[in-house]
Amino acid sequence: MKFTPARLGPRETLRVGATGLRTRPTRIVLSALGIAIGIATMVSVLGISESNRADLLNQLDRLGTNMLTVSPGSTLFGEDATLPETAVEMAAAIEPVRNVGATGELDATVRRTDMIPEEETSGIAVAAATDDLLTTLDVAVDRGAWLNDATSRYPAVVLGSVAAERLGVVEPGTQVWIDDRWFTVIGILGPAPLAPEIERSALLGWEAAATYLGFDGAPTTVYERSAPESVEDVRSVLPRTVNPEHPEEVEVSRPSDALAARAAAEGTFTNLFLGLGAVALLVGGVGVANTMIISVLERRHEIGLRRSLGATRGQIRTQFLAESLVLSLIGGIAGGVLGAAATVAYATAQGLPIALHWWVFAAAIAATLLVGSVAGLYPAVRAARVSPTVALGTA
Repeated sequence: MKFTPARLGPRETLRVGATGLRTRPTRIVLSALGIAIGIATMVSVLGISESNRADLLNQLDRLGTNMLTVSPGSTLFGEDATLPETAVEMAAAIEPVRNVGATGELDATVRRTDMIPEEETSGIAVAAATDDLLTTLDVAVDRGAWLNDATSRYPAVVLGSVAAERLGVVEPGTQVWIDDRWFTVIGILGPAPLAPEIERSALLGWEAAATYLGFDGAPTTVYERSAPESVEDVRSVLPRTVNPEHPEEVEVSRPSDALAARAAAEGTFTNLFLGLGAVALLVGGVGVANTMIISVLERRHEIGLRRSLGATRGQIRTQFLAESLVLSLIGGIAGGVLGAAATVAYATAQGLPIALHWWVFAAAIAATLLVGSVAGLYPAVRAARVSPTVALGTA
């Protein structure tokens, strides 16, 4: 009569594999910890990177990508070029253009009092500004008011957020010293992500700059917003429109490209930290393989007994491979939970959107099972090759 060994279904195989793990809980926890650290690193890196990227993309959506800046480049002889005084009016004449604002740099310094040396500029620039600048930049006034037809003619100044902080100005009404006279702060601006130079500037009215500081009326930067679908067309005609005589001396850029570049740069750091997570996962896999090899050596009597009772080599191999997979899966699930918790904590603390995609966890579990399969393959094959008579004789 031919003997046919009983078959182990998936449920029985999983139960047998889990039983083997429960007999050595401390060793199993330490082995699973390596897998958990690797998976937690990978999940948190991907989650935090996606949260940062989502925040940048939200900024782009909120600020818009339809703003262009026009600035002077260089002449054919390598000297600094200038924009014509009519650059603002010429840019506004382009049909798809909706808003135009401009600033003109001034050879002046701003200080908290006249007792501070002129060399102490604190990195703050002084510039003339048109009335439509804030509308074009989509920047809000945090405190006070913006320049208008009345205040732009008098010694009044609006400070960018960084400039106000460096000058120690908290509320409007304070006076600051610009060149050789006092100017009254009438407003403090909020953040300007698309024009960070505005945050570090003290802005005067166009007429006041000419009256009190000898401004020649030539803008140094022109900001314009146009219909989103017409941005590239406007970009192509801006140089020869604002400076028909020397369009080659005009530089046109899109500030939102900087935010887009930052979003793309997130991928570089993500790949770096994913590499570190992969190394941790590899180390965890080595730990699992080591644990399973020791388990095979310690359980030779069990293996021999099962073989003598009719278990096939395939069933022994499947049992130890199942143990490796269950061990890795425990570490992978724990690591996924830890990585998700780290992502939520970081995003909440930084005020970022929480970006946890299902495919991150799916990839983490797949990586865990792959590591578990590779780590458990050799120990499982070694266990299957144990001779029943030798194993029982050496027990």
